[in-house]
Amino acid sequence: MRELRVELGSRSYPIRVGAGLLEHAASWRDMLGGRHVLIVSNEIVAPLYLERVTAGLGDRRFSTLILADGEAHKTLDSAARVFAALAELKASRDATIIALGGGVVGDLAGFAAACWMRGIACVQMPTTLLAMVDSSVGGKTAVDLPQGKNLVGAFHQPRAVIADTATLTTLPERELRAGCAEVVKYGALGDATFFGWLEDHVGALLARDARALADAIAHCCEQKAAIVARDETEQGERALLNFGHSFGHALETAGGYGALLHGEAVAIGMCLAARLSAQLGRASAADAERLANLLRRFDLPTALPAGSDAQRLLELMRLDKKNVSGRLRLVLWRGIGRAEIASDVDEAAVRSVLA
Repeated sequence: MRELRVELGSRSYPIRVGAGLLEHAASWRDMLGGRHVLIVSNEIVAPLYLERVTAGLGDRRFSTLILADGEAHKTLDSAARVFAALAELKASRDATIIALGGGVVGDLAGFAAACWMRGIACVQMPTTLLAMVDSSVGGKTAVDLPQGKNLVGAFHQPRAVIADTATLTTLPERELRAGCAEVVKYGALGDATFFGWLEDHVGALLARDARALADAIAHCCEQKAAIVARDETEQGERALLNFGHSFGHALETAGGYGALLHGEAVAIGMCLAARLSAQLGRASAADAERLANLLRRFDLPTALPAGSDAQRLLELMRLDKKNVSGRLRLVLWRGIGRAEIASDVDEAAVRSVLA
């Protein structure tokens, strides 16, 4: 097991990465609060891994809530179901929610934990590559609205992140590739050396080589933990972690939270951000093409879906949380490993890239 830490003073917490951690309750049981535990999972993950977690709870009183799978179910209605389950459990302020699943489960369960009695403990147990390297770390929690992704949420740091890499053996191929988009993001936004490492290890990662996956996960988590420690509530540097996301979230919303997986939308979004950067003279077109080539090697999309409506996407981007006073504020770059926040981006240039 590898252990990293997110250093936030009294709210610091471990990120534990290794194979078989769900069955090894000693690796996470010390992170639980009082005697009440609610496990939130989904219909895909629960049959595979729920029993391994419940077996490690000891004499704690617990219940489970199994949700439908998919981004379309990351809603206020689903959050209300979590609240009802907590009420049925008679969960007190020292209760713990365990989020067992991918990014949707982690975001939703974390949001519910932030709200229940104004905040209870949440232990993230991510079972997808995307959740392990990104959404489970850092305390961003949210649900979606028809008007936009992650518009209702809270910063609520978990008690711990337990990333059992053995769960990736059952991850569908498309989900694995989507997770690789978020891995590529870390190299693209701030680590050119890691970007080069990824170019050399595409085959190993897609083959689910245990060492390559563990190395990539640990590297991404270390990079994100350091950024979160410096800028927990995204007042500055942490916004860089959204490279490709302003475009990507608009694509997800326009598609009804079902046409594209999050990682697929982010892959397209990163390419659009890189092309916009080149168009604005901030970076070279060669770096944009190098990024697109790496994403293609992971069999990820790099162009807008056919029939995309540029004006509709631009309207959705105007709801992005990074914007200030109605002006577009995007994460662009100066080339591989050098992302930056660009304020008051010209909408005509953005519309041109979207078209």
